[in-house]
Amino acid sequence: MNEILHAIMRSAIRIKDAIAFDDTGYSDHTNSTGDTQLKLDIKSDIIIEEEFAKVASIKEIISEEKENKTPLHGNGTYGVGYDPLDGSSLIDVNLSVGSIFGIYEGGYAGKNLKAAVYVVYGPRVELVIADEEVRLYRLNTANEFVFIKNITLKEKGKLNAPGATQMGWEPRHKAMMDAIFAEGYRLRYSGGMVPDLHQILLKGGGLFSYPSTSDVPKGKLRMIFEVFPFAFVYEKAGGEAIDGKGRLLDLSPAHPHDTTPCFFGSKSEIARVKACYA
Repeated sequence: MNEILHAIMRSAIRIKDAIAFDDTGYSDHTNSTGDTQLKLDIKSDIIIEEEFAKVASIKEIISEEKENKTPLHGNGTYGVGYDPLDGSSLIDVNLSVGSIFGIYEGGYAGKNLKAAVYVVYGPRVELVIADEEVRLYRLNTANEFVFIKNITLKEKGKLNAPGATQMGWEPRHKAMMDAIFAEGYRLRYSGGMVPDLHQILLKGGGLFSYPSTSDVPKGKLRMIFEVFPFAFVYEKAGGEAIDGKGRLLDLSPAHPHDTTPCFFGSKSEIARVKACYA
């Protein structure tokens, strides 16, 4: 496992440099879900595959940017599902973006996650590792990730990050959001999953939601690359992650790019979501 974590750290340093200095424009390619890929999406994916190819314990990888799995080492133990550059469309306006990794053993169901990692590329580069606990690291001037602290969520937070197009929200979801804001919760939503969920974690708690909507009834966020890793992080930090009713990590995708509605937060906020969607 440590070899995988070190490969992620090496990837993060290389991606950080690419974000700072490479072309931020669109390529001539589309990914498996039909989105036009940024040149940085493609480069980040290549960087991660190059670094994972050096790790004998990784049996295969599956990227948000590719349709199918990529075999690496036949005798390997782990599969890694990852989003190489989540929120990449925010780069041209210089907002924070990230990379997300789920380390699986025995298939890509939520119950098979052994660890989760994400990286935030912002004013500072930060990396969070979740296994039995959740730990924050920060990149220093020597290009080394230095441990900063353990992360735990409070029982109740103060931030609300409501995703999806509001005109597609169900009436019950809109009523819940209105009630949350009426209680004094602060809006924090950049359009980037990684920085928004990172902010809620570091500020002690709150709610991030990407619900079912009229135009996207199964949600927009992908289980293997985005939802499961963050569900794992939030649970290990003392919070919860659900699809509106049940635990996200109890889900099993039928296809690598399957999506799901999702809610991540402190226990108080998730209890409220459960009551809303019961």
